[in-house]
Amino acid sequence: MRKNKRICMIVQHPMVKGGISAVVNGYRGSVLEHEFQIRYVESYTDGGKIKKLFKAITGYFDFLRVLLLEKPELVHIHSSFGPSFYRKLPFIYMASWFNVPIINHCHGADFETFYVNASHKRKKLIQNAYNKCTVMLALSNEWKERLSMIVQEEKIEIIENYSSIDGDAIHERTSRNSNMQILFLGEIGQRKGCYDIPAVVERVAHKFPKVKFVLGGSGDMESVRNALREKGVEQHVVFPGWVRGKEKDRLLRESDIFFLPSYNEGMPMSILDAMGYGMPIVSTNVGGVPKIVRNGENGYVCEPGDVERLSDALMKLLLNEDICKQYGDSSVSIVKQGYSFESHINRLTSLYISLMPGNTNKQVGV
Repeated sequence: MRKNKRICMIVQHPMVKGGISAVVNGYRGSVLEHEFQIRYVESYTDGGKIKKLFKAITGYFDFLRVLLLEKPELVHIHSSFGPSFYRKLPFIYMASWFNVPIINHCHGADFETFYVNASHKRKKLIQNAYNKCTVMLALSNEWKERLSMIVQEEKIEIIENYSSIDGDAIHERTSRNSNMQILFLGEIGQRKGCYDIPAVVERVAHKFPKVKFVLGGSGDMESVRNALREKGVEQHVVFPGWVRGKEKDRLLRESDIFFLPSYNEGMPMSILDAMGYGMPIVSTNVGGVPKIVRNGENGYVCEPGDVERLSDALMKLLLNEDICKQYGDSSVSIVKQGYSFESHINRLTSLYISLMPGNTNKQVGV
């Protein structure tokens, strides 16, 4: 019966770099598509300004055609802050004109720049747009509190991101000795804390000369490389570029520790991916990170920019292989307890059903 329920999902191109596409790509071909008729409308792609503009415009026309001809019963928009907010405005307004319930799935990170420090005019624009949505979907309690500055708390639901457990990789990790490889995955720049990494490498390499940092991502690699050269530690770091598929799987399998020294986060898919591979985590006390990375259980969280504590946390794990494996096991347990893909899909399914026209129980909640 649910298969007849039509949902239009506003997404990025599958090959876009970042957490939003990682979340949505998990939906493709999943049980969610067996439960509902999912129609994907792409609104963004990587590339130059002309390519991005063309993708956005074609997305608007495609969405209008879907509203007119396919008549979806629900619209699920994946959005972020900054330019993403403005790209999604036409989708929000068009869906509201057709009186279609809207889920705005907020993956944004830098809330202060986006809203708190914004002009009065921009705040009103954000408030008007978000209040046209039926539900704002937050990634953590912290993000629910922040979004409640814009919309009523009753309109906000929490569904955290998810992880898939790789049993083969976990067995492989527990069966081998440490190789002192530390992995970072993400956009290389200020928000992810990458400008702090050279100082961390310098401190860790001084005590562990065989340590190797792998920075998998794209962005401002040149600034990080220059800082590493200045400190004389460039030999300890490799830059494989943005990794996905088999290359990403290989790096997650062969690395000992996952490292994400971010300044702003929602609920990072990169950490959840690493936890599904049985890795201990060193990260920062931002966004939803403290909910999944627990001090002394599956890793350590430090304050953003605290190079000394971040370095010490990495060295504690490198120094004790047994603790490293114990924390990796705890990462898997945390995923099983509340961050599995199955749990995520079940909660999303419940939310969809609660918002469908004709549903007798209109109380939002999952």
